[in-house]
Amino acid sequence: MTLVDGAQTPTASSARVPVLQAKDLVKTYGRVVGLDGVSLELYPGEVLAIIGDNGAGKSTLVKCLTGAEIPDEGQIMLDGRQVAFRRPQDARAEGIETVYQNLAVSPSLDIASNLYLGREVRKPGILGSVFRVMDTAGMRRSARAELTDLGISTLQDVTVPVENLSGGQRQAVAVARAAAFGSKVVVLDEPTAALGVRESNQVLALIRTLRDKGIPVILISHNMPQVFEVADRIHVQRLGRCAATITPESHSMTEAVALMTGAATA
Repeated sequence: MTLVDGAQTPTASSARVPVLQAKDLVKTYGRVVGLDGVSLELYPGEVLAIIGDNGAGKSTLVKCLTGAEIPDEGQIMLDGRQVAFRRPQDARAEGIETVYQNLAVSPSLDIASNLYLGREVRKPGILGSVFRVMDTAGMRRSARAELTDLGISTLQDVTVPVENLSGGQRQAVAVARAAAFGSKVVVLDEPTAALGVRESNQVLALIRTLRDKGIPVILISHNMPQVFEVADRIHVQRLGRCAATITPESHSMTEAVALMTGAATA
């Protein structure tokens, strides 16, 4: 794997179709340039970390990939076909789920209800179609199965309100919801920013589980040790551009920071 002008060149090991691909994305806000021709590739079963200083364009890039922003120029490809996301619901319909830093969970609802928030399942037959009765028991069974599949052993009682959970457990609920419906890509925005060491390790274990299940993950993080622990490749953003795409094997944390700050170039 080599770097040419900050971009990754294809090798025999990466000569496969990306699940998600961005080509020359441009996004401006008046005179402020958020993205300046950024390209990105996410392959099946990998964790791609996006790092960069504040204002580097990380959030703008992710928002364009997930439908929260519409790029001014460039293309977004999903499984080799071009897509145009006009809103987050469009990306979710294509199997791209995002867990934002604020989690967007409903504290007063229980775990199962949060997993199915916005995707509630109705009872079969006339009860569901006419009287719109929710299939609470079915959603709870599915929620337990999803948590078990992800190896989350601390959340087996899916009737517990989310407001009674710790920060790490709430993050686990949000990740489980993304995994349940993110059939193509899961995007995690600073998932361990407000967590302690033990809970951060649990979230990192969840990321590895998603990867092992074949679900590619985009991880946005400022935590370099965690990035180098779980990422397969690292996309370095600087001043609205991709400064480099590196790996934990090819570069050290110090070299990654140097690329972020402009002290070094690829």
